Amino acid sequence: MLRALLQSSLAATRRAVAWNLKDLTPATECDLFKFATAADLIQWEVYSDAENGGMTTASFVSNGDLGTGVFAGNLSVELMEHANTRMRRSGFSGIRTVQDLNLEDFNTIAMRVKGDGRCYVSTIRTENWMGAPGATDPNTWQAFVFAPRDEWSVIKIPLARYLPTWKGKIVESDAEMNAARVTGMGLSLTAEGGPEGGEQGPGPFCLELDWIKALRVT
Repeated sequence: MLRALLQSSLAATRRAVAWNLKDLTPATECDLFKFATAADLIQWEVYSDAENGGMTTASFVSNGDLGTGVFAGNLSVELMEHANTRMRRSGFSGIRTVQDLNLEDFNTIAMRVKGDGRCYVSTIRTENWMGAPGATDPNTWQAFVFAPRDEWSVIKIPLARYLPTWKGKIVESDAEMNAARVTGMGLSLTAEGGPEGGEQGPGPFCLELDWIKALRVT
């Protein structure tokens, strides 16, 4: 009986150690967003130049058959007659969500998308801690996402590739992203600009999303 009790105690100790080690080991993958249902898309806001008199149209809807989200519309550089006179550019749209995330244990953002040949911009917003202009606003970090036309791809973007920006312009700073204090994410595109190789100009766009994850890549 004593031997059985000792063996049982040793086995319990081994299990406890294994559980503790598992708890101490950071996860290598974390699901951030899925787009399987309309409820998943409710937390995302669609925006465009139309809010200030532009003529871009955009929507973000569920593709129920595939369980994906479809961000699509038409980029226009035209302005309505009542457009805001302070509006400096048009031909842009995006989707964004406000959600607190701790990505400190990860170093890469991954997303499974089907694109249209255009170049999109992935945005991460963090609590303001580097004294950028508009100090009460979140810090914004952005990286390009090239989405090949009509094919599903898993795009991986190291967090180190995200650059600090302010109103779409790169901020000269040595600060690093505070990945433990993420306050939101987004995807956007413009009719003009972007790296070579991507389709540009006004016209239709369509980006289909399956999921977005955080990865710890070694």
